[in-house]
Amino acid sequence: MHGSNTVLMLAGMALSVAEFASAQPSTFDEMSPAVTHTTSIGAYYSRGKYGDEYAETDTRIRYLPVAHEVKRGSWRYKATVPALEISGPANVLVNLGSVGGIGTRAQASGLGDIVLNATYELPPLGRNLPFLDLGVEIKLPTADDSRGLGTGRLDAGVQLDAFQVVRGNTLFGTLGYKYRRPSPVYPDIRNAWIASLGVGRTIAGDWQGGVIYDYRQAVSDLTGETHELLPYLSVSATERLQMMFYIIHGFTDDSPDRGLGIQMSFQW
Repeated sequence: MHGSNTVLMLAGMALSVAEFASAQPSTFDEMSPAVTHTTSIGAYYSRGKYGDEYAETDTRIRYLPVAHEVKRGSWRYKATVPALEISGPANVLVNLGSVGGIGTRAQASGLGDIVLNATYELPPLGRNLPFLDLGVEIKLPTADDSRGLGTGRLDAGVQLDAFQVVRGNTLFGTLGYKYRRPSPVYPDIRNAWIASLGVGRTIAGDWQGGVIYDYRQAVSDLTGETHELLPYLSVSATERLQMMFYIIHGFTDDSPDRGLGIQMSFQW
């Protein structure tokens, strides 16, 4: 997997797709500068060998992020503070996925890396062209690298998101690049491209459903690229409360065998 941070980014994108499909602007007027807040909490669990073919047991990841997003006009600012637990032998980092080699961790838990995001919704290019968002990300090294919970380095990323409605289906995709700084604990880490494609649509009433295909370039010479599929369901429980459920299936050795998660978002 890309790591739980990326999974939660995809989950957030799926929720944005649901909002986009139900509230797509009908004109090209400038968006209102009114400030809105969205607070979300999630829970994610995955397990797998992560490329460690000699492991007798699976490595398990539990990731519990709390996030808050502020939106004003075309800008969105978001901070995510997670708690996490990793148990098992594989050399896996939440913000990267498998980094290869032989891990020594039995079990570790604590604060994860805090992630800060800023996203700008670009002006519409045309009535029949996709809507585009340009985002930047900074990962603060708040996770304990000595316990295998993070790299201990400040990392960054940039990505472009696209959305388009076609015959009732919302098509969306992401192309991004992650800047990784090697550390004494993980010296082989390198920068990597990420990409995802997805489709979502209204199933019935307030229910949206869809699927996301996710790709990540190898993050070190000891790992391979990852390919994953993420089917999801989301529902608007109220005008302000949204819930999303998703599962994950990995197709490569460095992906989790399986994963699942839930995310709840409240707008105020």
